[in-house]
Amino acid sequence: MNKRNVFYYLSKAMLMGSALFLIPAIVSLCFREFFCAAIFVAVGAGVALISAPFTAIRPKNQQIYTREGMVIAALLWVAFSLVSALPYYLSGSIPHLCDAIFESVSGFTTTGATILSDVEALPNGMQFWRCFSHWIGGMGVLVLTIAIFPSSNDAMYLMRAECAGPSVSKLVPKGKYSAVYLYLIYTAMTVFTFVLFAIGGMPVFDSMCHAMSIAGTGGFSLKNEGLVYYHSAYIEGVATVMMLLFGVNFSMIYFMLIRRFKEVRKNTELKVYLTILAVSTLIVMWNVRSLYSGIGSCFRAVVFQVVSIMTSTGLSTEDFTMWPLFSQILLLLLMFVGGCAGSTGGGFKVQRVVILWKSGKISLKKLLYLNSVNIVKSDDKTLSTDSVHGVMRYLVIYLWIIAVSVLLLSFNNADFGTTVTSVFTCINNIGPGINAVGPMGNFSFFSNFSKMILAVDMLLGRLECLPLLILFLPSVWRKDF
Repeated sequence: MNKRNVFYYLSKAMLMGSALFLIPAIVSLCFREFFCAAIFVAVGAGVALISAPFTAIRPKNQQIYTREGMVIAALLWVAFSLVSALPYYLSGSIPHLCDAIFESVSGFTTTGATILSDVEALPNGMQFWRCFSHWIGGMGVLVLTIAIFPSSNDAMYLMRAECAGPSVSKLVPKGKYSAVYLYLIYTAMTVFTFVLFAIGGMPVFDSMCHAMSIAGTGGFSLKNEGLVYYHSAYIEGVATVMMLLFGVNFSMIYFMLIRRFKEVRKNTELKVYLTILAVSTLIVMWNVRSLYSGIGSCFRAVVFQVVSIMTSTGLSTEDFTMWPLFSQILLLLLMFVGGCAGSTGGGFKVQRVVILWKSGKISLKKLLYLNSVNIVKSDDKTLSTDSVHGVMRYLVIYLWIIAVSVLLLSFNNADFGTTVTSVFTCINNIGPGINAVGPMGNFSFFSNFSKMILAVDMLLGRLECLPLLILFLPSVWRKDF
């Protein structure tokens, strides 16, 4: 592996990231929070001073391959999450370092799990930073770096290492321009969400922060009550529709914008995604109908919660831990499924679920017809054996991580539901679980050890396990690898 290239691109990305601290600093100044503004400037300047010297000398060989892309992505996410915890800690907004790291990781991985019981007590600049971290993490610091800096022809290796889903395809021939188009679509949709919220009477600052939170499918809110605080069916409706859209593969949105509707219509993942949302909403409505006075209020509560959970946003307007067990289990299954590949949503991804379903059917056919030739297709394209096996391998790794994490978290002596769903919601980047970590709870009661386990789970889930895990393989760091 070319270590010089790894640290060159890592430093380049961190230098880019240092500029992001200026935005919450400006917001803090607007609210006359001078101490918070100084903290953001100091942290950003410190990161820039450390990173800049390493970007001054460009390596002669700038070739990037998959292994370098994975290592760069993993190191960047770990480094940026740790650095971004400093404003919380140094400002005293979150006085314990482990808590600050947990909140930072939760923000950038768009998980939305929190250790804060009173969000409204934070300075406005810190509240903005929490939601802004969702927006940055939704598309990724690395993709932003590729979009802005002059990029090599190997940009796709970096994008594949960071972007969610079983595969990353180019929107245009060059990976750099794919990143640019992704951010243009992402930004335009965020602005559209902001405008819709503002039209509905939400204050400008609140609209901005909630738009960024929904864009990254994160779930941080400025209010302890979440969106319930605004008592608006319109605001909840806007949030529901936009969460659904941000859970869609951005390639499909790009195709709709350039009027390639045929590509959208034949996309299996999109059809399955919408079908699961619709069917789940109807089933949960039937199960909880007795808890609501009318079909309108029932639909409003259920569709919001189903979309929020499946897209991994994690915003809540209802305490779904009070719903029947059947509905709670169904929501847990939706946490597993998650959004579409190539979206800002978390979870296992609909595309992988589709591949598992189709390969399972083929395996059953093989039992009946031993000599039959069966292939797995997606959107009329034959998937390679390696692609199918890759999904299987990912599932095995994913389940092992959950098992080990649950075992380690059991030392905290929380109840079974809290322990299991804490891991499940963190690795799928959802936010709320059930029992003590339900929509009305938080993660503050966990020990520092447990919080760090859950923080690692969030990073594993956001990076889809492999980039972070290969850091611990000695062979990856050898020059002759």
